[in-house]
Parts: sequence; C-alpha cells; structure tokens
Amino acid sequence: MRVVIQENYEKMSRWAASYIAGKINAHKEKRPFVLGLPTGSSPIGVYRELIAMNKAGKVSFANVVTFNMDEYLGLPKTHDQSYWYFMHDNFFNHLVDMKAENINILNGMTEDPEGECRRYEEKIASYGGIDLFMGGIGVDGHLAFNEPFTSLSSRTGVRDLTTDTRIVNSRFFGNDPEKVPAKALSVGIGTVTDSREVLVLISGHNKARALAATVEGSVSQKWTCSALQMHNGAIIACDEAACGELTVDTYKYFLDIERKERL
Repeated sequence: MRVVIQENYEKMSRWAASYIAGKINAHKEKRPFVLGLPTGSSPIGVYRELIAMNKAGKVSFANVVTFNMDEYLGLPKTHDQSYWYFMHDNFFNHLVDMKAENINILNGMTEDPEGECRRYEEKIASYGGIDLFMGGIGVDGHLAFNEPFTSLSSRTGVRDLTTDTRIVNSRFFGNDPEKVPAKALSVGIGTVTDSREVLVLISGHNKARALAATVEGSVSQKWTCSALQMHNGAIIACDEAACGELTVDTYKYFLDIERKERL
C-alpha cells in the first residue's frame, strides 16, 4: 500500500487528478481505459482538476469508460440528489470529449435490483475489469455503500443503509434522515479490489480514525476500508488533517518514502 500525504485538500486533489490523468495518457491499448468513480464531497476537487486538464487538452476522455460506485434505490435520474445527477452536474457535463455511451451508473429506478447488479458486474467484466477505481470512505471506513460488516468479498448488490449513514447524508435532504433512501445499489468490496489499482481519497479530521484503520488496523469487516491492505495496487491520497490518528512512525515513514510526490 502507498500512502501519499499532502498538506491540504487542494494539493491532495491536484495530486490525485494528475495521477489519474497520467494513467489515462499512458494507456496505449485499443480497448478503453476503465475508470471507477465515486460521488460525495471527497472527489469534488479531483473532478475540478480533471475538468480543467481536459479543457486544456492535457487529458482526453474519448477512450475512457466509467463505472460509478453506487446509486440510491428509488431515486430517478432527475432527482437532484441522485448520483446520476451528481456525476453529470459535477463532472461529465463539463468534459469536452466524454461519450455518453461510455458512462455507466446503476439504475436506481430498476424494477429488478438484483438483476441490475448482476448485469453491472457482467458489463465490468466485458471490458476486462476496471483499470483504476477512485473512491472515498465514510467516517466509519465504508467504501461505496459497503457499511461496516459487509463481506470483504462482496459483489455489486443491494445495500441497507445504516442510521448513521442516513443521518450524515441528511444534509443533502433538508436535514431529514427519513428523506434519505433506506437502500442503495452498490459495487462490492470484491468489485473494488478486483480493480488493477485503487486510489482512495481521505481528507479532514473526521476521517482520521478511518485512515488509521485503513493503514494500520487489522483487516476486518468492521472497517471495510481495511481490505485495501490486501490489494497490491492500493494508494491512499490524504491530507495532513486526516493523519491525526496515525502513529508517528507510520506518518514519518510515508512522508519519507513518498517525499518525491509531495506538492
């Protein structure tokens, strides 16, 4: 596992965007570069940087296929809190060469949730898997909507959202947790760790325990983020504020080993 520590959120976002763009630009195969993407506050800065790079001609999305991590069950695309809406509003609509047919997001209005999830896994496989999956984690360490105690080998499926998650997300629903959907469709931990590389963004003091659990804790279903310890291509991009629970030795080790990546 690599842990790249930047001074603040802006520098973390800039580094992550540059890393992703570099991987896309280095992809010389005829098949598309397959990119997994998250929603939430963590990737906003990365999306802004990638949009700017795309408009400046520094990276093209013409040969990129995307798969999003999750979607609320029961929200239509037109709902301003659906993840389909979020991704188009914050990213896809601003790219100059992203092809609509290359965008894959789980259908929250499906009448067959299990079938939708199965087809999603099959479509990922049809492209030869995901090259790089970017993600963020919750304060309890959940990846996508894989709440604590989700199997670390789980695949795309229907997830029940915990009360804590609904409370945290209620800020987008008029601060009313009851308005937050109780279920979501989500890629599994196994889906994410099958990717060739996983780049997880962790920023802020409120994510410090989750970062420590990801890097230093035991591999456990309680912290689904800890599954990244078993991945040979896992990278954590974080800011100083998120490092508050790391031991001094761990913090100094990664500052030293990744010193060339410091912006």
